[in-house]
This record gives sequence, C-alpha cells and structure tokens, in this order.
Amino acid sequence: MTDVKELIIAIVQPLVEHPDDVKLTEHETERFMEFDLQVNPSDIGRIIGKQGRVAQSIRTIVYSVKTPYQKRVRLNIVDA
Repeated sequence: MTDVKELIIAIVQPLVEHPDDVKLTEHETERFMEFDLQVNPSDIGRIIGKQGRVAQSIRTIVYSVKTPYQKRVRLNIVDA
C-alpha cells in the first residue's frame, strides 16, 4: 500500500504551507484500506477547500486506485 500512501502525500504536500506536518496513517479492515490524513491545523482549510471541493477531488483520485484483494481505499481527513 505504499504506492497509495505516496500518491496521497504527493497530492497533499504541495497544497499545504507546512508540508513537514503531513501525517498519514493506514489501517486495514475487512473491506477497506483506510488512510487517516492529518495536517497542521492552519492547513486544514486548504485541504478541505471551498465547499469541500479539494477534499472531494483528492478522494476521487485516491478511490480510483486499484488495490490487491479487491479492497476499496478510504481517505479520512482528521481534524487535530
């Protein structure tokens, strides 16, 4: 799953003012590969965007990735 993780980080880091504060944790459930994205509190608005458009765009790209065992990918944006 490092490919998906690298993809998310590659998309998110250029969008934020504090790229070193981007943290991504992953865990697997029976049906999903879930990724929890945490950024600096001052960057949360940049990740979500107006009316959630940036977050939805990131999720659309990530959800299109194929994973082994037919698991779906889920991206959660964690508000610290």
